Amino acid sequence: MPELPEVETVVRTLEHQLDRVMITGCEVFWNNIIGYPDAATFCRDIVGKTIQGYYRHGKYMRFDLGDMEWICHMRMEGKFYVQQPQEPYDKHVHVILQLSDGRQLRYHDTRKFGKMYLYEKRADVSSYPCFKNIGYDAFDERITAEWMYHTLHKKKTALKAVLLDQRYIAGIGNIYADEICFAMHMHPETMINHLRKKDFEELIYHIRRILNGAIRAGGTTIRSYTSQLGVDGRFQLKLKVHAKKGEACPVCGTTIKKIVVATRGTCFCPTCQRRR
Repeated sequence: MPELPEVETVVRTLEHQLDRVMITGCEVFWNNIIGYPDAATFCRDIVGKTIQGYYRHGKYMRFDLGDMEWICHMRMEGKFYVQQPQEPYDKHVHVILQLSDGRQLRYHDTRKFGKMYLYEKRADVSSYPCFKNIGYDAFDERITAEWMYHTLHKKKTALKAVLLDQRYIAGIGNIYADEICFAMHMHPETMINHLRKKDFEELIYHIRRILNGAIRAGGTTIRSYTSQLGVDGRFQLKLKVHAKKGEACPVCGTTIKKIVVATRGTCFCPTCQRRR
């Protein structure tokens, strides 16, 4: 699943390629992709809107349409393509937006897990229904060591499980959770209630450092993900432990192990990362 850096890469690439383009037509071939409103209303209301801004909240893409907001979550396999109308497309293209410059913006999703929402504009982003169970974006200034300590220090939950839980910090997935735990020198099963305020300060630092580094590298190309718009992620060249089972730890040389934490495959160094 594309995580925060991959989504940021797609958003910025779309902004560069599309800029302030008007949507002049809309076709939906798989109605379940539209989370709100219904597909017919979505098509009716999005036509005639100009994309005035490109934003991201966690793993969600946000498009400012003036008096409305178009929000999209690509989930596991979602991809956007900017193509000419005469170019062929396959059965996995589920939404096509006709653009005022003659091109088309096509949404491709082999597993059909992605969702799109179209809401009347609200001043508070967190008030959109699709964000009901989504916390602050990882770069939100409201995420402080004090906030994290008071929110999490009584929870008997593993560090990695907390990083993956979008209700607390939005945008981190399996790849970056592994890398953050490694940077913290903490076993991914370390209980979050064992962390001190100083640890939370360090945690915030590494979250943002690693995510920023991945954004600069264009994200991480794992399995089927690319930015699908001409930019391949290069952060996979910098991964320390994720997907490195059986390889030598880049710090101490110990063989990297893989376990399951919060139902996700988790790679870590048993020497560098100790349980707190």
